[in-house]
Amino acid sequence: MRGGDNRTGELFSYVDLEARVRRDHPLRTIRAIVNEALSALEREFAALYSPIGRPSIPPEKLLRAMLLQAFYSIRSERLLMERLEYDLLFRWFVGIGVDDAAWDHSVFSKNRDRLLEGDIAAKFLNAVLARPKVKKLLSTDHFSVDGTLIEAWASIKSFKPKDCPDEPPSGGGGRNEEADFHGQKRSNETHASTTDPDARLYRKGKGKEAKLSFMGHGLMENRHGLLVDACLTPADGHAERVAALHMIEPHADRPRAITLGGDKGYDAQDFINELRSMKVTPHVAQNTNGRRSSIDRRTTRHGGYAVSQRIRKRIEEAFGWIKVVAGQQKTKYRGRDRVGWAFIFAAAAYNLVRLPKLLAAPT
Repeated sequence: MRGGDNRTGELFSYVDLEARVRRDHPLRTIRAIVNEALSALEREFAALYSPIGRPSIPPEKLLRAMLLQAFYSIRSERLLMERLEYDLLFRWFVGIGVDDAAWDHSVFSKNRDRLLEGDIAAKFLNAVLARPKVKKLLSTDHFSVDGTLIEAWASIKSFKPKDCPDEPPSGGGGRNEEADFHGQKRSNETHASTTDPDARLYRKGKGKEAKLSFMGHGLMENRHGLLVDACLTPADGHAERVAALHMIEPHADRPRAITLGGDKGYDAQDFINELRSMKVTPHVAQNTNGRRSSIDRRTTRHGGYAVSQRIRKRIEEAFGWIKVVAGQQKTKYRGRDRVGWAFIFAAAAYNLVRLPKLLAAPT
């Protein structure tokens, strides 16, 4: 018998949100780990808020909503709040009831900015990695490092001389009039962006287009390819090596030597010497293009060197997800602190996406 096309909704619903989400949904595993990590940050959250006044959006719900924004490639807070209004899965993950109204997008953004003050993104990344069932997945001996460019939220037309005051456009074409930069010499020493002064003009290699950018860095453990540290620096030629030393140093404080894989950009004598002084074996790709490599047979003759060179390329998977899925290829924030916060938080989101399959795999 054919059922009727009855379009009248029920006045009341007695089904719990928990019953709406299937038992094997990956978000269940992610949510359990996230809740444990957020509970560990209770003291950090309390320090950011006044004990008196009108209650704000709970930071735990803010962070869960931001994770969904990264997981589902939602490009703006306005669209995130719209999705939260009608999507029961989103409501269940964030922790709001069916009858609760979603927040206004401007209120959400204003409350989110408070989390910048406590460096919550880095603490959240560490809290996720510190969960016992996650910690057992991590390697403590073998790591890989790399860097990637994050395009700034600024037009190349905003890159103007530092000693020249702002002048109104003279062509009558509006504030986005055409400009011809051919023949002009421009560098980071003499010019700066008026939109985002922290961004620097940088190009990835010869023949590449120079863009206003930041440089994101990641440290990956080699067992399962999870990011154990991330940071963001101004874009320049030395940033990758300086950031690598900063990230690997906490892991090198142990009697047993560890390894660090990297591409040819890390093949510099001073960088290699710094690693060896920290008891870190440099498994860096040899750069023999018109020069002598700092990596010799002492390192390359071991089978572990070839293994590190093969595994280190997996860090590109993390950068690809962060930039394409989590929307960090061209950041929507301005200022190094805000862009760095978003990059590190996206690194934590990448780890969480990987965990359901890793935890379900037989050990």
